[in-house]
Amino acid sequence: MSLKTKIAIIGAGPSGLLLGQLLHNRGIENVIVERQSPEYVLGRIRAGVLEQGMVALLHEAGVADRMDREGLVHEGVEFAFDDKRRRIDLKELTGGSTVTVYGQTEITHDLMDARTAAGASSIYQADNVTPHDIDTDHPFLTFDKDGETIRLECDYIAGCDGFHGVSRKSFPKGAITEYERVYPFGWLGVLSDTPPIADELIYANHERGFALCSMRSHTRSRYYVQVAAEESVEQWSDDRFWSELVKRLPQDAAANLVTGPSIEKSIAPLRSFVVEPMQHGRLFLAGDAAHIVPPTGAKGLNLAASDVSSLYELFLAIYERGRTDLIQRYSSTCLRRIWGAERFSWFMTHLLHRFSDNRFDRRIQLADLQYYTSSRAGLKSIAENYVGLPYERLE
Repeated sequence: MSLKTKIAIIGAGPSGLLLGQLLHNRGIENVIVERQSPEYVLGRIRAGVLEQGMVALLHEAGVADRMDREGLVHEGVEFAFDDKRRRIDLKELTGGSTVTVYGQTEITHDLMDARTAAGASSIYQADNVTPHDIDTDHPFLTFDKDGETIRLECDYIAGCDGFHGVSRKSFPKGAITEYERVYPFGWLGVLSDTPPIADELIYANHERGFALCSMRSHTRSRYYVQVAAEESVEQWSDDRFWSELVKRLPQDAAANLVTGPSIEKSIAPLRSFVVEPMQHGRLFLAGDAAHIVPPTGAKGLNLAASDVSSLYELFLAIYERGRTDLIQRYSSTCLRRIWGAERFSWFMTHLLHRFSDNRFDRRIQLADLQYYTSSRAGLKSIAENYVGLPYERLE
């Protein structure tokens, strides 16, 4: 069986769905091909601190109604260390910018619903997805569905299928350079139907290790503690988790903690990863297929959105103005913002986590925290990066 479209999108996560919705709204035909089922995709529990750039992109895609009703706009964020809490006023320090707390699962749900309502094509549970002829003017995908091999002809392929997907692996050998840093710890995360500990996120530096107090709504909380890379979820009962979290928080914050049974518990390893370039021939990478950041700076989903914004701009230029020359600018444009976000995530990770028992390193961390939370220049640097660096246009 053979199908034809303009843009073949591999991956039905938020980046693939967002790109597909933006293109559909401008009349650019696209098909999304996903290896997993819709239920599996929606079952992924991920972060949900959105920069204003991503919020604006969701509005442009026409999928922001529920986010506007249920999302929590945060004008600040807190750092905790030495049993003290220091608030960073994001809005004041950046001239009005804020972040919005709205879960990635909810974004994915909204995008799926919008795509279904639009009648756009999504093919789930597609096996053996493979890009072909990406160096030619006529690339195509093949995949197996319901016992049949299907050929999807297209003009371009957008690889939005994550770190373990097929897109990056389809680049010719030697065509990309990989940069990676693997950290010796992970985040143990617990989701619970309990009210958040505070109105804004609290990032805690403690001699026992990092902790984060976050939320998904006024009644659902998300908490994290740093654990050794080799630890497993089975080693952590709910009681052990809550007890450890309390030890890593200032007393006034810990006094507000409401505990309860976990409804999801997982350990996420921390790594920094970037590939250059993000395009070869007519295959383009976006999101986790091209880069991973530690979650400390809340940049993973937001970087995917900025990639999508650039790729959307590129496809508009191609189909509405015939500007194929901009293809060569996609990687360099995206990578400038990516490396800025990688730097900030690396900085936040080193500022807040325990890397060793070295007492000198501990004192340097505390000196850094004291400087960055007492100097307006330091506060402004954190605030500008946290709310998100501006999107750069291709031209």
